Amino acid sequence: MDPLQRLFPEVAAGGFSRCDGGVLFYGRVNALLRPDAIVVDFGAGRGYGLIDDPVAYRRAVRDIKSRCGKLIGLDPDPVVLTNPGLDQAYVLEHGKPLPLADASVDLIVSDYTFEHVDSPKFVASELERILKPGGWICARTPNRWGYIGIATNLIPNRWHVSVLKKAQPARKAMDVFPTTYPMNTRGALRRYFPSSRFRHCTYGHFAEPAYFGKSTMLWRFMRLIARFTPECMAPTWFVFMQKRDDAP
Repeated sequence: MDPLQRLFPEVAAGGFSRCDGGVLFYGRVNALLRPDAIVVDFGAGRGYGLIDDPVAYRRAVRDIKSRCGKLIGLDPDPVVLTNPGLDQAYVLEHGKPLPLADASVDLIVSDYTFEHVDSPKFVASELERILKPGGWICARTPNRWGYIGIATNLIPNRWHVSVLKKAQPARKAMDVFPTTYPMNTRGALRRYFPSSRFRHCTYGHFAEPAYFGKSTMLWRFMRLIARFTPECMAPTWFVFMQKRDDAP
């Protein structure tokens, strides 16, 4: 039996575990959505979560387009133009401002993108610029000091595809990108999104140990380790930051 089904028997009831990161992250994103909201998917890519995910419920909670006024996708990869889950898409140019007006967006979603940013100060300032006062930035990203972040930083980018092919065989090479991890600690998030201008509601998340293949023994060991791991070393950050109405 697959370790996911063995250790999380509730997967049989809907296809997802009690700690499924996609369900939990997008569940909170949906709680912040309004039917008339203008939403940006920063790092939208080809929309693999909507296209490739075999779990219908997880695809449904990721379907932001059906729950907001407009969903705009931004990505430096032209493949974003093929993303079926967007109303509008733009291909970003490195170092150029985002193609949106000041204070024009109600909510920004960034799912596993912050770890790829190579100019954090510029990106943070641009996200802040397009976000309306009271708007939210919602990001899911590996923690630099969690086991995923540490392992990724130790392995050269040129080897990431081959390593992930063994750890996560279903992961496609087209969805693997170079990582830099400049925005992936609590300190970095507060530095680039200061508390004087943002309300921080970030927390660490422990999902299934999916990077450990099909070994039930390894999965049990990593679940045990997680029980004693402090939140500052959680594998993933769920980042929720609200732009203050009274920001200077």
